[in-house]
Amino acid sequence: MFGLGWLEVGALIVIALLVFGPDKLPQAAAQAGKTLRNLRRMAANARDDLRAGLPPEYRDFDPADLNPRAFVRKHLLDDIEDSWNAKPAEEPVLTAPALPEPVDELGVGEIPPYDSEAT
Repeated sequence: MFGLGWLEVGALIVIALLVFGPDKLPQAAAQAGKTLRNLRRMAANARDDLRAGLPPEYRDFDPADLNPRAFVRKHLLDDIEDSWNAKPAEEPVLTAPALPEPVDELGVGEIPPYDSEAT
């Protein structure tokens, strides 16, 4: 739950017992639950109001896409992950690399050509 292990959850329960006491802990937990439900409802209403105000071509807009991590994953990494996960259609054919064209070699004692415009 929320990426917490049993040790962390137990520590939170002990701290809550020390802070609120055993008498008021159930009331505090109930109030926290109500507050969380209200926040979720408000977020859902805000998302629905935003979608209702958008033109028809943006009906599939998801506010979670505005999160930078989700934006990068969706627009940059999906293509890379797709190419990593794609299976090749067939085995690639290996061919020998093309050989360079033969170059005229200079003989012993022969002077190489000199281009005065190139230097």
